[in-house]
Amino acid sequence: MKSEKGLTLIVQIPCWNEEKTLAQTVRDIPKTIPGIAKVEILVIDDGSTDHTVEMAKNCGVEHIVKLINHKGLAKAFVAGLDASLKFGADIIVNTDADNQYRGEDIPKLIGPVLKAEADMVVGQRDMSSIKDFSFIKKHLQKLGSWVVGQVSGTKVLDATCGFRAYSKEAALRLNVISDYTYTLETIIQAGKKGIPLAFVPIGRNRDRRKSRLISSIPNYILRSAATMVRIYSIYEPLKTFSLIGGLLFSAGLLIGVRFLYFYFTAGSSGHIQSLILTAVLLIVGFQIAIIGLAADLIGTNRRLTEDYLYRVKKKEITD
Repeated sequence: MKSEKGLTLIVQIPCWNEEKTLAQTVRDIPKTIPGIAKVEILVIDDGSTDHTVEMAKNCGVEHIVKLINHKGLAKAFVAGLDASLKFGADIIVNTDADNQYRGEDIPKLIGPVLKAEADMVVGQRDMSSIKDFSFIKKHLQKLGSWVVGQVSGTKVLDATCGFRAYSKEAALRLNVISDYTYTLETIIQAGKKGIPLAFVPIGRNRDRRKSRLISSIPNYILRSAATMVRIYSIYEPLKTFSLIGGLLFSAGLLIGVRFLYFYFTAGSSGHIQSLILTAVLLIVGFQIAIIGLAADLIGTNRRLTEDYLYRVKKKEITD
């Protein structure tokens, strides 16, 4: 990282039809921050059909990236990271366009990065004080953060907060593949890739509109769970497939023992279905474990590919 006097901070704001809230979000971003030489704002227009782009220009933002059609929050976030790196960012802050996060907390958010204590910093909301969240949502947030912590091998305090800071190094190493949300995946990647992670308490403004990401709590749970399983299986394929294969193999053994018990106590007639099921479960369980071994070998190649991609991106922004 450069000396503190030459650091550039880019605050990226993914937007999809945010003409009503964008101006206030931009106004709240501090123009000067101790330890930062230059603060710039990047708006990622995710296929907006309103006047979001015109509003961004009127607000005087330094950079605008336009996606041709609506690709979703995860894709807009990735486009923002790539653009921020190319525009010379040393630190990148991601915030939401709906003004739910306070711009005044940005200096606090980037503090651990400036002090070289972390490469990725996530805002930690006080769930108990958020009146817009229902009792169920608050407890699901806590449970979800605990689950993400177990999956990532880190202590996670607020897994879904989108108010985050990334060092250049972290931004270069993250590769988001989810089409839904980046929040869970980037924390899991941070844990698996050894990216130093920190959480900083932040304030929060009242919601000015309903969340577009969460259409319903059951839908959000299912999609988030699918994302966690997918990412974990990518980084820990042997554990994942061995567990699934082991469960099926164990079930086959138990059913096989049951068959043998009846075979020796009640004679050889009957229970042929148990024998067939035993054979099927043992074979399938063994095959899944072998798939896990193959996936682990493929994972080695993936890690090499990610390292190569990191070097290419680093050279690209250096040039």
